[in-house]
Amino acid sequence: MTRSSDGPSNAMWGGRFAAGPDAIMEAINASIGFDRRLARQDIEGSRAHAAMLAATGILTDSDAESIREGLLTVLSEIEGGDFAFSTALEDIHMNVEARLTELIGEPARRLHTGRSRNDQVALDFRMWVRDQCDAADGALAALQRALLAQAEAGADWVMPGFTHLQVAQPVTWGHHMLAYVEMLARDRGRFADARRRMNECPLGAAALAGTSFPIDRHMTAQALGFDRPAGNSLDAVSDRDFALEFLSAAAICATHLSRLAEELVIWSTAQFRFVRLSDRWSTGSSIMPQKRNPDAAELLRAKIGRILGSAIGLFTVMKGLPLAYSKDMQEDKEPVFDAADTLMLSLAAMTGMVSDMEARPDVLRAAAATGFSTATDLADWLVRELGLPFREAHHVTGALVAMAEGKGCDLPDLTLQDMQSVNGGITEGVFDVLGVDNSVRSRTSFGGTAPDQVRARIAHWKGVLG
Repeated sequence: MTRSSDGPSNAMWGGRFAAGPDAIMEAINASIGFDRRLARQDIEGSRAHAAMLAATGILTDSDAESIREGLLTVLSEIEGGDFAFSTALEDIHMNVEARLTELIGEPARRLHTGRSRNDQVALDFRMWVRDQCDAADGALAALQRALLAQAEAGADWVMPGFTHLQVAQPVTWGHHMLAYVEMLARDRGRFADARRRMNECPLGAAALAGTSFPIDRHMTAQALGFDRPAGNSLDAVSDRDFALEFLSAAAICATHLSRLAEELVIWSTAQFRFVRLSDRWSTGSSIMPQKRNPDAAELLRAKIGRILGSAIGLFTVMKGLPLAYSKDMQEDKEPVFDAADTLMLSLAAMTGMVSDMEARPDVLRAAAATGFSTATDLADWLVRELGLPFREAHHVTGALVAMAEGKGCDLPDLTLQDMQSVNGGITEGVFDVLGVDNSVRSRTSFGGTAPDQVRARIAHWKGVLG
């Protein structure tokens, strides 16, 4: 196993201090326990920096080539699990540089020309978060496709739509599934928007003021896939907006997942029986043999707490920091790492649950016919056919609902005579709108629940998702 050297004092700043760091100071100061996750980005950034130094004549071509080959060796050791990380060297940057020095000697000591750990960590972290935006987008698209498959299977399955968790109006299963497709599209838009805004390269800002070396920041920005170099060196090293935006987008996305998880928990109960979650995503009880617990959905429902906590934690770290860099910013990575891991796990689990779940169209349909769900259709009919003002139609419908409730029946079960006792203008035609199928078919406005509208929206999303 290769090992980076641990001296009695840190070579980065040992010239300024006579004694080495206290063990507790070393422990609180070190970040290698978590920022080793930035190894690939750190090495990629260093390779681009070395190539630029050679192109501008700051570094010889032979030194740049030695650095390039040495960094590839370091990356291979890290990815192969053959690299011994040193806490004494504090972070991923110095661990990589120390090992590079062991491998190639003097050229490694020239690599840091024209940069600082401040712009180096800003670069590495920004590139890592950028990668997470791309990963989140792919996972969200996979979940959208799973929801789209459910929507297509049940484009005309009637189910109750709820407000206040009370039966409101009939909708279709496909329409309900598509609601989450739309939500997730906004999540994808937020990650894409955050990615676009973070795609400015901080490398070359150095500690905070730029550098006197004739570096080419546009070259390194292009090599690393950025749109441009960051325009202000102070801002470049102190900016963590990209991390805050990622966490904000992740928290909103997790909120959407939590809402869907809550519905799956409710829908899978014996009282609802709208869906059956597969055995892959359910557990049993240690004492009650009849139980099928939706544990995966319940855990997803709770994951928002971790992600939101990460966001609040980083906002708190950043809220009082003066320009430019402060060591407080070392606390930026762990919450982002945890939030990203939690989000990706949650998206994968939700995609699995949605793909496997079985809706029960017969149960959905029976539930849609309860709770006077076609009351609004009746009110609309009174406006359309009898010319009543909507408020008066609302009053008449309310009286008919009260009558049906008193008789222990639903609106379609009232007789024409019952209805005419409240308003004599009501005709037999009213029964054409009181069935749940008629109700959903009538909702033909754009974005409505009518099966034809649902199928049109499915076609739209198929085109978007490919």
